[in-house]
Amino acid sequence: MQNIVSKFDKNTKIAVLNGGMSSEAEISRRSGKGCYDALKRLGFNNVDLVEVDENITEKLKVGKYDVAYNALHGKYGEDGCIQGILEILKIPYTGCGVMASAVCMNKEYTKRILSSCKEIPLIKSVFVRKGDDVMEMTKDLNYPLITKPVCEGSSFGMTKVNSKEELLDAYNEAAKFNNDVLIEEYLVGAGCTVGVLECNGEPFATEILELRPKKEWYDYESKYTKGMTEFILPAELSEEMTKRVKKLAVKAAEISGCSGVCRVDFLIVNDIPYVLEINTSPGMTETSDLPAQSAAMGINYDELVLLILNSAGLDK
Repeated sequence: MQNIVSKFDKNTKIAVLNGGMSSEAEISRRSGKGCYDALKRLGFNNVDLVEVDENITEKLKVGKYDVAYNALHGKYGEDGCIQGILEILKIPYTGCGVMASAVCMNKEYTKRILSSCKEIPLIKSVFVRKGDDVMEMTKDLNYPLITKPVCEGSSFGMTKVNSKEELLDAYNEAAKFNNDVLIEEYLVGAGCTVGVLECNGEPFATEILELRPKKEWYDYESKYTKGMTEFILPAELSEEMTKRVKKLAVKAAEISGCSGVCRVDFLIVNDIPYVLEINTSPGMTETSDLPAQSAAMGINYDELVLLILNSAGLDK
């Protein structure tokens, strides 16, 4: 890739938003610190690491920031809430806008929107709301299953269900996080993820990262503990499948209204690349997927941060 030129002056006052009020707050702090350090190395002179809490609006007003770099994960940070505040305050911000953030944070509405595109494969699933008959709604699904809170990240609340006897307990565990729960058929295949970035307004896919967790599936420990997952870069896929997955990633991001940065997760089963979900604020820690994917195509961490910074704007 050609040299990345910043569209912002080195004296631009930047707030790196991190922490927050979700179950992923600590991960966000790690992402935020990494992005903050990179911006300082890139020569930006007025960068603050801003902890997000219920007083964030006042902090942003007092700080008189020119740009917000969103390093938040989870509820209030990648679901359209902080994006709405920034729109009202007229502070340009990185990443996806209000609508795409809200849609992609909700696994149900993500799948509904993606299902409008017949070329995007999706795993068979149902959505169960509070008060629904869980057993009745899942009667046409094949075991094993996996239960997921509809609006949660980092694999919080996820459980593999091997039999009907285990289903209610798994559902109740997911429901601790959200009233709405996604119950999906559990398939065995190659787990892959691909970033979608923008350069000069044009979206492109990163290298595909294949994930081989040491545990049965890619849970919280596998995601954030060094050595718990083997990362294959580039993924050991055929040239044809590689092209297809990258094309589907960009297509899924486009259909969902994403901009600036996102990461699309896949499960490839019997040569079918199923789209699992879209993450609109990917982790930027030392063990996160997106920095590794970008590095594999020659974009180092600081360059990645600069690319994301360049996506800052309003009315996305």
